[in-house]
Amino acid sequence: MYVGYVESEAGLIEVISDGTAIVRCGFVSEKQKENKDKLCVDAIQQLEEYLSGKRKVFDLPLKVEGTAFQKKVWKALCSIAYGETRSYKEIAIQIGNERACRAVGMANNKNPIGILIPCHRVIGTNHKLVGYAGGLDKKEFLLKLEKENK
Repeated sequence: MYVGYVESEAGLIEVISDGTAIVRCGFVSEKQKENKDKLCVDAIQQLEEYLSGKRKVFDLPLKVEGTAFQKKVWKALCSIAYGETRSYKEIAIQIGNERACRAVGMANNKNPIGILIPCHRVIGTNHKLVGYAGGLDKKEFLLKLEKENK
């Protein structure tokens, strides 16, 4: 595995590649020893562009491990445009199971490739920020960044 980091106003972002695809991206509290491959370098560059408001879409190979349901949710998350949000219920409806709001939330929580698979764009039905594995302060930061650079 290869590991690289991006420093951001919201905190430290870790990117992990298996040499063929990005397998993890998310906020962490401390660094491991960096061991970057070309994919990590590309991901770091794209994340820096995103964090500066210059990139709206990521162009990286991703590999996720999860259940069929989780993968369906994560695929739906990728359809949420930069600067837009959807509710957990809207995602549940999109994947064909209106009653699966809580399960959508659980799948979001298990998303191994945060930011690149934009689980931060999912909010409560009442438009409140709820649930984010990286912390609500980071979710708020990312949504504000996208709103300001839309």
